[in-house]
Amino acid sequence: MSYPQIEHHGAKDGVTGSCHQLDMNATTSLLVDCGLFQGDDASIPGGEGGSRLPIDFPLDTIKALVVTHVHIDHVGRIPYLLAAGFEGPILCSEASAKLLPIVLEDAFKLSFSRDQQRIERYIDIVESRLVALPYQHWFTLVDTDELNARTRLQRAGHIIGSAYVEIDLDYPQAGESKRIVFSGDLGAPHAPFLMPPQPPERADILVLESTYGDRLHEDRQTRRQRLEAVIEQALQDQGTVLIPAFSIGRTQELLYELEEIIHTRSVGASSLANVLPSETVPASSASVGASLLANNNSDHLPLPPGERAGVRGRETMPENGITSESAGVRGKEASPAISNDAEQPPLPLRERVGERGQKTAENHSPDQSTTNWPKLPIILDSPLASRFTAAYRELKPFWNQEARDRVQSGRRPLAFEQLITIDSHSDHQRIVNHLAQTARPAIVIAGGGMCSGGRIVNYLKAMLGDKRHNVLFVGYQAKGTPGHAIQSYGPKGGYVDLDGERFNIRAGISSIGGYSAHADQNGLVEFVTGMQQWPTEIRVVHGEEKAKRELAAVLEQRYVVSGKLLTLHA
Repeated sequence: MSYPQIEHHGAKDGVTGSCHQLDMNATTSLLVDCGLFQGDDASIPGGEGGSRLPIDFPLDTIKALVVTHVHIDHVGRIPYLLAAGFEGPILCSEASAKLLPIVLEDAFKLSFSRDQQRIERYIDIVESRLVALPYQHWFTLVDTDELNARTRLQRAGHIIGSAYVEIDLDYPQAGESKRIVFSGDLGAPHAPFLMPPQPPERADILVLESTYGDRLHEDRQTRRQRLEAVIEQALQDQGTVLIPAFSIGRTQELLYELEEIIHTRSVGASSLANVLPSETVPASSASVGASLLANNNSDHLPLPPGERAGVRGRETMPENGITSESAGVRGKEASPAISNDAEQPPLPLRERVGERGQKTAENHSPDQSTTNWPKLPIILDSPLASRFTAAYRELKPFWNQEARDRVQSGRRPLAFEQLITIDSHSDHQRIVNHLAQTARPAIVIAGGGMCSGGRIVNYLKAMLGDKRHNVLFVGYQAKGTPGHAIQSYGPKGGYVDLDGERFNIRAGISSIGGYSAHADQNGLVEFVTGMQQWPTEIRVVHGEEKAKRELAAVLEQRYVVSGKLLTLHA
């Protein structure tokens, strides 16, 4: 057998569960990511719902694990990998080394034990295995007469710490060498905090993600305006805007841009107050939130101030010991949602169907007198997201220049005055009940990006049936997840199954594609064609069949036009 060889243990026929094994020779291999399967990917194909959690491949040749980034679909099976006997180092970027213990602590609680002593021992083991690599730094994996192997990480622009992986293999006895690149998840330009990815100089073999390989994103440069417009329209319905958000990356980007909207509106209101007589300054009849902590009328009870969670969780534990927004399998807090994502029969038209449906920012523009943004409560209800947000604040050296300049000017993009963080389960339940009963205008960012678990599920169960509320999706919704069902069928007056109970969807449903943390088709193609030496072999992974197929077709066409040879696996 000739080497190198690549085996895919996940994300080959779907979007989640990324796990790829690079066999460098018969006795030495490298594992790139070990992620959790989600949605339809979580069941063994043809296996009647069997779980894909166990590690079903031998570990004897695997010398190290390289983590491209800390999203759960790339690292969620690491507890199972360790339990299966893997004892090698875990290589990742310096920022990922800060974030990974938080993710794996949460994964361990969900999968193995909530005993704090066991958790701490486990995290100590993880931290002892971590090897934090600076970007652009070559790290030697193997150095023998038969094989020289080294790897380095480059910025991927997906979330803080994300990387694509370059691996150089040299076979001295055979006089051959290869460079293999694993893209991980590539980001798109104009993301808050992040510098965009730059293509590698060259690759012989490229393993390329294709999450959005069949589409182009909306203009990311204007996404803040679209976010503002969608929220304005939603708040005109006199209810709450629910944003299901992934704890890492998406939540912090949303906070960053909400702070910008509030800052801009505050500056505008201040300027208006300086040029108009005080009695003519709009009082904003929708005073949405009035005062965050001091509004004591019967309709708008004061919201709890919340607490900022500790970075590790050892320092600050909520009253019930639960720090994960996805720990609902242990109780009512956020029990797992079951989605019926099959074709749904048409339901009777409701009052809102045909009047609201799927709203887009192009249908309206912000009305300066509609929403009192400086007084609007922004509620972050996810202990895990709060911990990551605190960690993000400690990772300022990895922010891009724009974000660092904002901090230097005295602003706090991740800790602004209107932000309320909810930690304890009791405060979470109070907020859900309060907003469901009063429909108080507010923005809630709750953990559970695909609505398959986390605190967002409780909000959805309480509020999906009320047309005053709105759900805003800013991230990818995998098939088979409740989020995909809500996004697909909500605008049609459909339903979703949560905890085995059917909930009709009367709330407004909106989506903003420009918030995807993944590169779109153009970005993926440019990653390939931006190399000085294009790959001669490309393996398209991490995408639904349509996305992989369309990306592969575009790549093949570019190679034909350029007169280059390509072996393509999709």
